[in-house]
Amino acid sequence: MPTTAPDGDLYVSPLYLAGCTFTGDPALAPLLDHGFALHDDELANVYVSSPQRHIRLGYLPEGADKTLWKVAVHADPFGPPHWMATFDTPTPTELVTAFTTALASSYTKGPDDYLSGTAHPVDQALRPLTRAGWKRTDTWAATLCTAPDQLAGLTYSRRLPDSGAELHTDTHRWLLWGGQDGYSSRWYASFTSRTPIHLIAATTARLADPAPVLRYAPEVPSRNHGAAQITPVTPPVPTPLDVRRAAAARARTSIPRAVVRASAMATAVGPGATLPVRAPRRR
Repeated sequence: MPTTAPDGDLYVSPLYLAGCTFTGDPALAPLLDHGFALHDDELANVYVSSPQRHIRLGYLPEGADKTLWKVAVHADPFGPPHWMATFDTPTPTELVTAFTTALASSYTKGPDDYLSGTAHPVDQALRPLTRAGWKRTDTWAATLCTAPDQLAGLTYSRRLPDSGAELHTDTHRWLLWGGQDGYSSRWYASFTSRTPIHLIAATTARLADPAPVLRYAPEVPSRNHGAAQITPVTPPVPTPLDVRRAAAARARTSIPRAVVRASAMATAVGPGATLPVRAPRRR
């Protein structure tokens, strides 16, 4: 079988410094695979919803602010959101995909699984980070988890915010962030109080995964280059079959085009035929 090149030319780690892949397909796929409907608008924003309209997702590259992804889950499809999650533009796509994959799995189990977060302790969302060596700090106001290089973190507020403020302002119960400080390098993800803990835990587990991810060079924020571990992808070694196919392709194209055209013309008109004469141009 022919050897295929990986989808990217750099391996980057840790994930929180890798940047966004600028494609929503991987994160949309888990929901679409479970029968969610997809719509778009004239600006190329994409909207996905469950058949009963209880779960709604927006992928908003042309949205009104820096938020690229918005997820709203409703107990009543005509009522306000029960909980919301947001991911802004520089967020690594793998984090959003981890979240939507867990959400799609919860959808198959029914409303009790995707509406309620009380069945799981808060520590479930923190444990993947602390096991990966992140520093945990507990205060009377919040619990903080910080990456060893200080370039990513999680904040869980112990104060229960007003539900309206969570949905309509920058008040967050859960806040994830990563990357060097800067507009295109620092990303944020937020989850309101009622977001199921197991969905947040799926996101933090992916965040803590040390495996490098593939990126094309322009996708990695320039401010993150100095802190990230970046390794160029080694081009795949061609197989013997690849070599033979390439040699055959070169052989087919080695005859000069002028010779090919002359041969084709001679065959078409015959050896004794007279070529048409172009009429002289009048002055």
